[in-house]
Parts: sequence; structure tokens; C-alpha cells
Amino acid sequence: MKCMDSSLLRYVEEQIVPRYAAFDKAHRADHVNMVIEQSLKLAEQVGGVDLDMVLAVAAFHDLGLINGRENHHVDSRKILEGDAFIRSRFSPEQIRLMGEAVEDHRASKSGPPRNVYGLIVAEADRFIDCDTIIRRTVQYGLKHYPELDCEGHFRRTTQHLEEKYGHGGYLKIWMPHSDNAVRLEELRRVVADPEALREKFDRIFLEETSQS
Repeated sequence: MKCMDSSLLRYVEEQIVPRYAAFDKAHRADHVNMVIEQSLKLAEQVGGVDLDMVLAVAAFHDLGLINGRENHHVDSRKILEGDAFIRSRFSPEQIRLMGEAVEDHRASKSGPPRNVYGLIVAEADRFIDCDTIIRRTVQYGLKHYPELDCEGHFRRTTQHLEEKYGHGGYLKIWMPHSDNAVRLEELRRVVADPEALREKFDRIFLEETSQS
């Protein structure tokens, strides 16, 4: 990971990323590390932004899951703004901007993020890969709906994918020239093809349930 401040990078690696081990499989260290990596790549493309701020927003963006999913974006902002290291490292104005960005990352947010840091991390968090999206949906379902059988999980997965990623779905791409725009169309083709979706779901569901 690229960062100007080695102490911030060390703090994120040693104190922040390990907290994700407490969350469901779709939101553990591999997820936050992916969001950090993609955020820094996007930041370099955008230019003119503080990479340390990008790193901090990406690292803290899902910590509010400790209190549940419903308000995790708000709780994540509170955690970032109350963090002693962050408060010692950044100015009040920087912390305000980062707090807004963390709060605005949620995919179900109807409007665009309020600042460029929110745009970057929201786009990174939406990193779209068909198999990864389906796997994360299955992992979340297995964690939170253990009473469902295979068919129940397939119906839940299909409904979630259609509501979030289908045409008219609530997920928005805020950087239309990013790779996500192309990948979203690829994902939509799979979601619209019941046989293709079923094949991917069955393979991933078997892999996930065989590991547990």
C-alpha cells in the first residue's frame, strides 16, 4: 500500500485492519485491504488529493459494523472522528471531510458523496467482480440467515442482486469512467440470465458450505 506517512500505514495495518476479523466473511481483512488498494489507485487517477486521508477513510469505512449493518456508515464515521491517533494526525477540517466520506460510502445512499474522498472510497467499495459479488452475497446470507436451505439462499441471493445491481437497482456508479461501469454491465448480464446465475451460485455455495 502506498502512503506518505509510514506511522499512519503502520497504525492501519496493526490496529485497524485486524478489527475486521470480527465481521462476517464478506467484510473481513481481504475486503478492507481491497478497498484500500482500489482507493489509492483511484486517488492517483483523480490527482490532487491527500493519500493519507484516502487511506484513513478506506480503512475506517466499515468499522461501524461492530454495532450492526443498518447504521454502520454513521457509526463508522463516529469511530473515525473519535479515534485518538486520527485526531492527533489530522486537522479538524480534514477529519470533517473524512467523516463525511466514511458516512457517504454506503451503496444504498441515494445521492452522490459530498466530497472527492467519499467519491473515491465509495467507488472502491463498489469494486465489481461477478464471482466476488455473488460470493460475498452468499457469505452474508450464510452468516445472517442460517435457517435457510440452499433454495432459500438462492432466492435471497437473486433478490439482492436484482435490487442492488440490476437495471434500476440502487447501486450507483459515481465515477462513470472507472472499470466498475464496464464490470457492472457484465454482472447485469449474468443476473438477467437465470441459468448462468444458477451455475455460478451453485458452485460458490458449494465452496462456501464445504469450508464451514
